[in-house]
Amino acid sequence: MSQIDTLLHRLAEIQPVGAPTKVQPRPAAPRTDSADFNKVYDQTVRDSEPVKFSAHAQNRLQHRQISLSDPQMARLAQGVNSAADKGGESSLVLLDNLAFIVSVRNRTVVTAMDQAQTGSHVFTQIDSAVIA
Repeated sequence: MSQIDTLLHRLAEIQPVGAPTKVQPRPAAPRTDSADFNKVYDQTVRDSEPVKFSAHAQNRLQHRQISLSDPQMARLAQGVNSAADKGGESSLVLLDNLAFIVSVRNRTVVTAMDQAQTGSHVFTQIDSAVIA
């Protein structure tokens, strides 16, 4: 017998062990748009950052004897979040009898005043206003 005949004879003697198993494909993971993920991530990170006060705003608060309670700070932060959601960059946030000019992107209050200091009631160089 030739080597090929021997090999074929041996192959014919091999018995299958069991029924072949079919590999089941994994279900596809739900697709998420990376833009949606980035938007949610950015919003979550942004919302967790506190509102800051510039040195100028801190001086104004102190000079004008303005203090904010924790609930007012939370409402101010929500006002900044609302301005950010609408694409605001420099916003007037009105809170009770207080007015804040805020750099929305930096989450920084640039200046603050109460109703007595608003003077002519004209605010310039803002692109949005929020009543918080």
